[in-house]
Amino acid sequence: MKKVIMLVAGLGIAGAVLPATAIAAGRGQVHQRQAAVETRIADGLRSGALNGREAGRLQAQARALAKLERRYRHSGHGLSRAERVALDRRYAALSQRVRVQTHDRQVRRSSHYR
Repeated sequence: MKKVIMLVAGLGIAGAVLPATAIAAGRGQVHQRQAAVETRIADGLRSGALNGREAGRLQAQARALAKLERRYRHSGHGLSRAERVALDRRYAALSQRVRVQTHDRQVRRSSHYR
């Protein structure tokens, strides 16, 4: 009986600690996703997979997301779970747009961009 009680108590503690750990780990995910998107845009522009107009539009969208994140963070409580999820979804959508634009087979017309 003691083993069962100890097991239940241990599971209760683990259940309380894991969500807090996931929230703390989630703080870095937004920055990682942001950096990855910005890197992919720069790489696409450098390789010619993105033209200047496409890259500019995608960079503007990335800046808008960074501004939204700053607004969320400066609201006095940091990022809530809902805000983090919303940012993650928006970065996922932006990442998808970067992928589509870099694989749409449009190439730069002139070499003066290089």
